[in-house]
Amino acid sequence: MFTPEERDWIRERVFAVAHADERITGGAVTGSRSVGAEDRWSDIDTAFGVAAGVAPETILTEWTELLQRELDIAHFFDLRHGPTLYRVFLLSNALEVDISLTPASQFGALGTTFELVFGKSVDRDWAAAPDIDEIVGYGWIYVLNGRAAIERGRLWQAEYWISAIRDQGLALACLRNDLPAAHARGIDRLGPETTARWLETFVRSLDPDELRHAVRTATDLFLQEVAQTRPGLAERLRIPLLLGSTG
Repeated sequence: MFTPEERDWIRERVFAVAHADERITGGAVTGSRSVGAEDRWSDIDTAFGVAAGVAPETILTEWTELLQRELDIAHFFDLRHGPTLYRVFLLSNALEVDISLTPASQFGALGTTFELVFGKSVDRDWAAAPDIDEIVGYGWIYVLNGRAAIERGRLWQAEYWISAIRDQGLALACLRNDLPAAHARGIDRLGPETTARWLETFVRSLDPDELRHAVRTATDLFLQEVAQTRPGLAERLRIPLLLGSTG
């Protein structure tokens, strides 16, 4: 397991590499470190602006080759979000290191977790709160998928979808309480009066009747949560989501 000192050294090394690269226009710390909330388990989150006309893939290839000579990297992978390319590293000491590259014209804060360390950034419109209709939409998709999986005999898949219904319902609860909804970041700050009800949705076995009970309970609670902010929508969803359900 990594130590805080090791984490600090690796973060400083990443910034040293970036600062020495003339293709980089600015660098920032993101995540918990940027708001003074770093703890023993926090990973490294970094963000960098890239000069116009430079392919971020080229930079990441060169940086990865350099870091592989200095760090024991177990695995890495890439993902994209809008104009930003992320490379996510797992080190052998269990430390996650995230490096993101964004065109300089769009490099800037999209929330409160952004602290510019060097160079320049631009003012960007912060991402809007998660779309309630999208969360609700995924919720009812998961209800239908969960019910279908049970009847098809795909019991492990059914458990997966039941957990997903719970995730969407609790995301709605987070939004209602002005808490972060993405990646369960606000769930542990919800009161027990909200979370305790969802304990009944945890699947105790793969018995089909148990799964039917869990999906019915999760559906009821999901609809109750929708009704807190969209009562008319909850009523419209009630018939298709509870149609033919048992348990």
